[in-house]
Amino acid sequence: MIKVTRATEEQIDQLTPLFDAYRTFYKQPSDIVAARIYLLNRLMKKEATVFLAYENEIPIGFTLLYATFSSVSMAPVFILNDLYVSENARNKGVGEALLNRAKAHCKEMGYKGLALETAIDNPAQQLYERLDWKRDSHCFHYFWKAD
Repeated sequence: MIKVTRATEEQIDQLTPLFDAYRTFYKQPSDIVAARIYLLNRLMKKEATVFLAYENEIPIGFTLLYATFSSVSMAPVFILNDLYVSENARNKGVGEALLNRAKAHCKEMGYKGLALETAIDNPAQQLYERLDWKRDSHCFHYFWKAD
């Protein structure tokens, strides 16, 4: 059975290896120390909400949310910035459990909704659409990178 809980600083040592694996999945170099510091800062400063999924008390996935605001609707929204499930735990409903917990948290907090960005070839798109996420087809996403 999959259990999803809100992560605190006490779970940092369970969360960090998953976060590092997530980063290496996206072709970043492994850096457990920096990952731990990054996550600890986000949690201590209350800059992120992290949900951690367990199977038989073993951490197997997480999702990380950042709060922001929509000026047009004058309402807070969450950016679902990160979602990761361990390779050996995929196709067991872990991603769905994490997404549903994020949706419930959004409603509990009275936020307008959740936004996420994903790669064009990410197979998780089928999961998002099955869980009633809508693909934004009326605008483009741009990014400016400071050198």
